Amino acid sequence: MRAWGDDDRGSITAYAVILIAVLLLFVGLAVDGGAKLRAGWEAMGVAEEAARAGAGQLDREAVYRGGRAIVDRGAAVRAAQNYLAASGHAGSVSIAGPDSIRVSVTVTKTTWLLSMVGISSVSMTATATADLVTGVEGPNR
Repeated sequence: MRAWGDDDRGSITAYAVILIAVLLLFVGLAVDGGAKLRAGWEAMGVAEEAARAGAGQLDREAVYRGGRAIVDRGAAVRAAQNYLAASGHAGSVSIAGPDSIRVSVTVTKTTWLLSMVGISSVSMTATATADLVTGVEGPNR
């Protein structure tokens, strides 16, 4: 004689496997999505600081001759590249204008749970431009 419910034996297993897989996917998206956000914040911070390092390189000869303060383009690119190298990130540096420099940085973070489904890393790229501004101007000038 069969007991009540014997024909349903093992049917919950398929639902449990699907439920666990979906929960792992959501946890993976939350954890590894946070890694993508951190990569974006880090990329933006490094790009901004490298651009500032480059924009701070004045052409001293022009300043000493009584001319206006302009960026020394060669020194600016070198300073930004040196900052990128010291931070351990790869990126590109270009002159964006007579008094500005542009830095683009890509930061890659490894994933934790999404690597189980073939997504081994996430990356974000940020670009920052820094302008050389001399003097301090108030609203009444």
